[in-house]
Amino acid sequence: MNLKPLYDRVVVKPIEADEVTAGGIVIPDNAKEKPTKGEVVAVGEGKPLDNGSLRAPKIKVGDKVIYGQYSGSAYKHEGTEYKIVREDDILAVIG
Repeated sequence: MNLKPLYDRVVVKPIEADEVTAGGIVIPDNAKEKPTKGEVVAVGEGKPLDNGSLRAPKIKVGDKVIYGQYSGSAYKHEGTEYKIVREDDILAVIG
């Protein structure tokens, strides 16, 4: 993919939730929650600071992250859905 986010933005490929619960119940599409987990596929160069320098991002490509449910913007590329979020909207890195 040739998508380079600007500044402190991060491109995340959402990881879809399971379609079957632990008890074996199938979850229909309209009842699923929006995904909030994903894998980082691209990272910008960093957040600009007031003094003109850039703060290097703490997230790197390949990290699995949790981000805010309604944060960022959706972008579709070659049939694959991506989210472009600010680094500040990423809540945690998964193990």
